Amino acid sequence: MSASNRPVRVRFAPSPTGYLHVGGARTAIYNYFFAKAMKGTFYLRIEDTDRKRYNEEALHDLLRDLRWLGLQWDEGPDCEGDVGPYFQSERLDIYAREIKKLLDSGNAYYCFCTEERLQEVRAAQEKSGAVVTGYDRHCRNIPREEAEERIARGEKAVIRFKVPETGITGFDDLIRGHIEYQNELLDDLVLIKRDQYPTYHFASVVDDHLMGTSHVLRGDEWISSTPKHVLLYKAFGWEPPVFCHLPVILAAGGGKLSKRKGAASVGDFRDLGFLPETLVNFLALLGWNPGDDREVMTIQEMIDVFTLERINPKAVAFDEKKLQWMNGQHIHQADEKFLADYMVKGLEAIEIKTSSFSEDYILAVVKLLKNRAHFLTDLPIMASYFFTTPKTFDEKAKTKNWGAGSRAIAQSVRKALEPLTEFNASSIEQAFHALAESSGLRLGDLVGAVRLAVSGVSAGPGLWEIFELVGKQNVLSRILDAEPLMEP
Repeated sequence: MSASNRPVRVRFAPSPTGYLHVGGARTAIYNYFFAKAMKGTFYLRIEDTDRKRYNEEALHDLLRDLRWLGLQWDEGPDCEGDVGPYFQSERLDIYAREIKKLLDSGNAYYCFCTEERLQEVRAAQEKSGAVVTGYDRHCRNIPREEAEERIARGEKAVIRFKVPETGITGFDDLIRGHIEYQNELLDDLVLIKRDQYPTYHFASVVDDHLMGTSHVLRGDEWISSTPKHVLLYKAFGWEPPVFCHLPVILAAGGGKLSKRKGAASVGDFRDLGFLPETLVNFLALLGWNPGDDREVMTIQEMIDVFTLERINPKAVAFDEKKLQWMNGQHIHQADEKFLADYMVKGLEAIEIKTSSFSEDYILAVVKLLKNRAHFLTDLPIMASYFFTTPKTFDEKAKTKNWGAGSRAIAQSVRKALEPLTEFNASSIEQAFHALAESSGLRLGDLVGAVRLAVSGVSAGPGLWEIFELVGKQNVLSRILDAEPLMEP
């Protein structure tokens, strides 16, 4: 059965050596979406064979960030399936068994060249203008018995793959078409390192076959490695998976995306107050489209229309302003109970107590504020004056709103509100309009000083709604307390 006709099994296979960056997250998203759209399996494989760079904390953060994004794997760590282990470091016996097959068939050989010699070979190739492969196949024809005797005497060796020295190796990429490489440009890649751990190339081919991977969706930086992988599949007599190399993500101004140019980790975006739905939505649209002009979509909406054929191979720019806008849209649509819980935790973190306020009151604050929030972290900051009297007042707003005559205006507003028996948005608005008419002042002249007195800031939701929520006694007392700070 060809790979394209097999049941869909796809994987995200990160190396736990650092944070989960946006490019890796998008790869995971596309694999997850494809599996769900095709009623297939999405599994997580941890490629931890680079023991020098392995980082236990990075592994913890990786699993946490994938779960935060909502990309729960069907098989993998903490969710074992039938093709484990799912950590490559626990599969060394499998690699030892499979490398023996290549040695026995003459498709692999032991190489004793030192790193120093390889550097000399590369330097000589560069100097002569020859094709730079990095290796001159010096050990390719050492008889296996001789090589094994040298190893028995204590010599260290890697195991390399015998790449054909002539001919062409091609493969079909689902979104890029047919791609070919001349074999003479490919070096005899290392399959097993001196420490007996496999290289990425060998382990990923073996695992993708034995774990039943039907489609390999990965970054375009792996295109040049794919002919080597295709040759490995051929040497084993295995059917390769379907390849789909994803477009590169560029920085907003062009060039490679980096930490300095907006490539924050998934964890950084979470800490900045982005919703996971936002990040998944935004990253999914970096190179894929749903077939119409929709932009703000739920994960399920995207899965329902996801196809690999809609991925565009062209590079795409990471637009952080667009991401921020999209986050605001998702916050506006988010579950209010979730937003309320986040807001309460944020308030308590800045030592503002909310325990004496009802759940209905807290939800009312969220409803009033959520359409003004661009980040989750905005909510507790914007909400503080609903739960405590402001202790400080915005300096620019004081200059603008508490100048000459502001105290008299505040006093007149306070006196106009005092008689109200029903203190709701409608009655408050009527009182302001009546005062404007009787005083000859514009409505806008009446609101600045008292908004600042009650909230500590000059911007926010509608003033009538703020006053209704804060409550009559609190509104009047805050205005009264602030009047001495205003100019008469």
